[in-house]
Amino acid sequence: MAVAAPADHVHPAWLPAQAWRAIGSRHTLVSGTEKSVATVYAEVRAACDRFGGSVTRLSVDGEADLMLALTGAAGPGATAGAVDDLGEEGYTLGRTGGLTTVTADAPAGLLYGLFHVVRLGESAFGDDMATRTHRPAIRRRMLDHWDNVDVHPVMGQVERGYSGGSIFWRDGAITDDLDRVRAYARLLAASGVNAVTINNVNVGRTEARLLTDRLDDVATFADIFRPYGIRLHLSVTFAAPMVLGGLATADPLDEAVRDWWAATTAQVYARVPDFGGYVVKADSEGQPGPFAYGRSHADGANLLADALAPYGGVVHWRAFVYNHRQDWRDRTTDRARAAYDHFAPLDGQFRDNAIVQVKYGPVDFQPREPVSPVIGAMPATRLAVELQVTQEYTGHQLHVCYLPPLWSEVLGFRFDGDSLEADGDVSGDLGSSVAAIAGRGGTLAAVSNVGDDPFWCGHPLAQANLYAFGRLGWDPTADPTALLDEWIDLTFPAGDAAGTVADPGRLRQALHAMMDGSWRTYERYTAPLGVGFMVNPGNHYGPSVDGYEYSRWGTYHFADRDGVGVDRTRATGTGYTGQYPKPWSEVYESLTDCPDELLLFFHHVPYDHLLHSGSTVIQHIYDTHFAGVDEAIAMRERWLDIADAGLDPALYARVADRLDEQVRSAREWRDQINTYFFRRSGIPDAHGRRIH
Repeated sequence: MAVAAPADHVHPAWLPAQAWRAIGSRHTLVSGTEKSVATVYAEVRAACDRFGGSVTRLSVDGEADLMLALTGAAGPGATAGAVDDLGEEGYTLGRTGGLTTVTADAPAGLLYGLFHVVRLGESAFGDDMATRTHRPAIRRRMLDHWDNVDVHPVMGQVERGYSGGSIFWRDGAITDDLDRVRAYARLLAASGVNAVTINNVNVGRTEARLLTDRLDDVATFADIFRPYGIRLHLSVTFAAPMVLGGLATADPLDEAVRDWWAATTAQVYARVPDFGGYVVKADSEGQPGPFAYGRSHADGANLLADALAPYGGVVHWRAFVYNHRQDWRDRTTDRARAAYDHFAPLDGQFRDNAIVQVKYGPVDFQPREPVSPVIGAMPATRLAVELQVTQEYTGHQLHVCYLPPLWSEVLGFRFDGDSLEADGDVSGDLGSSVAAIAGRGGTLAAVSNVGDDPFWCGHPLAQANLYAFGRLGWDPTADPTALLDEWIDLTFPAGDAAGTVADPGRLRQALHAMMDGSWRTYERYTAPLGVGFMVNPGNHYGPSVDGYEYSRWGTYHFADRDGVGVDRTRATGTGYTGQYPKPWSEVYESLTDCPDELLLFFHHVPYDHLLHSGSTVIQHIYDTHFAGVDEAIAMRERWLDIADAGLDPALYARVADRLDEQVRSAREWRDQINTYFFRRSGIPDAHGRRIH
């Protein structure tokens, strides 16, 4: 097979040609049957054609520098370093006697081993390395695309998309740029992603037809992703039997409905034999679901799970369910409680191939939320943890906001209260950590941030979030700083050839200074102390302190002249703290013990309440918003300092332009938030800085 290369105007992201130099300039043996190693062989062949090396399949004359072998395959040393039961994706990697060896039981494992060698670059061919076994900690690392086949009148071609249009669909039809989709498949495989959902969870009438009379489109994409070990999934509407099948009901206990799903699913697998399964948003934000028939979420999920079970498919049933028609005057209703109240009582009622997909926080991908208690409350149910790579609430990919430090905190959170040691060992017991729960459930999912923008993610630096998501899915204990190094080394290779950087150390230093703490910078100049949702309604960009304060969506801060925050305690509030096990139920209940960064999520406090940091709440608001702007300005200055570093001019200009917008927006956030709380509290800034 031919290796897909993006068109000249599309950035190669973390797979530029120079990333393959170490492999492409050497001799490689690829051992296995022609079909089983086709993708690996094609990748190495393309690298050798560019850099003057050579590749041999099945047999080799003389010595090789690199051997990529399926266990049991013909050829010298084909089982060297192999261990029992590597599985579909595991591989071994080692070096001895001048030969670097990768072995795997299955083609996907060999491909992951190849990309590991790409990450190592020249170091893969240096000193001897003891043979180590590598397996993913989480079976399914899935990206959910919120792409619409038809252009939505409000949300456009991609809902919550900040990177242009869809790479899959264009104005109701399949894209005519399938080479770009192939290039995307390569990027995902190189980062560790092995599953994608190609349409929006808010399923429109056209999108619903992908399940039936537009299956050829689905099969086209499946054929492109398959060589890279990636399975395709579809978002489906729960009302499909009515919308597509002409039935009068979608009742999950109705026999005709069950028969319709079984027959339709059989047709899907007849066309796409390795189809992954369904993703469902039901009884949420207006989407149809089992509640209309007096049935539970377990009834709805099990209906689809039963249809998928004969083929090994799974249904991901999203737990994002809440009352979006709340009365803001009613303080007993709490959106944060909703997912737990709906799903925790159903623990143990879901089929084994029904996976409940839970957002990492209880509200909606805010810059700071506590970990959702649902994740720790359903031990008898398979759970998927859902992250958001697209920056809906973290700057729309106009702002630098490196998210892996946030994700790492979430994945390392333990419901038993112990800290997770990030020692890189994912083979041991991760205890009650979120990563362990996702591992047992089988899925780490995330909403994609990709579009048809030349830089894939709109902001070139936002590529790091997409890359690191896949790598954290493979190894949840990976260090976010080390992952950023990986991305920098791959994306900006050192050297004096075209597409390389002459002074990589200087670039690395600048990017770390800009990106390592950028999530906390964004938090500083936006919503303070875990209160969240102070954004413009609709597009969710920019400050609007009261934008949702009197809204039916149920996202409030309850700021008044006396204080700010939401009382979610058992003693005097909504009782949300009681959804956590000990010790967290006690920590969050306690005004004394609650962490500062989550204080206003759990408590309503006076403005002069003293934080653990020694600052008052109001002074913390002032200080962090001024500091956040200063940090945004410093990011921009660091980028200006490397204007002569030899970066691609288009990439440099795009980042510079977006840093200008980030500084402008950060100032707007600072001035609106500080002014709002100064006027509410009447308490001046202790440092006498200008507040409007």
